[in-house]
Amino acid sequence: MPLSGELETEQSRNMQIEDTGIDGLLVLTPPRFGDERGFFSETYNAAKLAERGITTHFVQDNHSLSEQANTIRGLHFQAPPRAQAKLVRCGRGRLWDVAVDIRRGSPTYGQHFGIELTFENGKQLLIPEGFAHGFVTREPGTEILYKCSDSYAPETEGALIWNDPDIGIDWQIEGEPILSGKDAQAGTLAAFETPFTYEARS
Repeated sequence: MPLSGELETEQSRNMQIEDTGIDGLLVLTPPRFGDERGFFSETYNAAKLAERGITTHFVQDNHSLSEQANTIRGLHFQAPPRAQAKLVRCGRGRLWDVAVDIRRGSPTYGQHFGIELTFENGKQLLIPEGFAHGFVTREPGTEILYKCSDSYAPETEGALIWNDPDIGIDWQIEGEPILSGKDAQAGTLAAFETPFTYEARS
């Protein structure tokens, strides 16, 4: 059955694009066209997005499953020259997705934006280069799918600690999160020398 509120209307034929208050960081919501069988959604179209000023080129797709709720992955980034922009969505379940501006000279340096991504709402977060990215799962068996503008380069990867008070993310979790050993030992924003430089977008 089609999902409530996600059927085709005259107003929902185009990708919805919303500003977040942080330059370059956008929420994209593709339309869903449904009938009694379910729905169809074009989640990415480079040519159509380029017509609206979004020209990020993606070269790699990733798919991650977290078996348990309260799993935190992040806050991750890759440094130049292998920096990654990402287009993130939820394939199953529910997650809280967060991006932190770590671009030197940015008027929003150190600030973050978070959004709930679910299979039902179909929202996507477009994260430019120069952001640290992470998420927490809200349900067991949550899957995240994301496109990357460069392939994985472990020699350039870095991370910021998930609970850094200078960033101040409210993860809205109860009890201790499930973390990798690497994420549990990540550094702080105060001790971080960013390799990214802010360039205002026209």
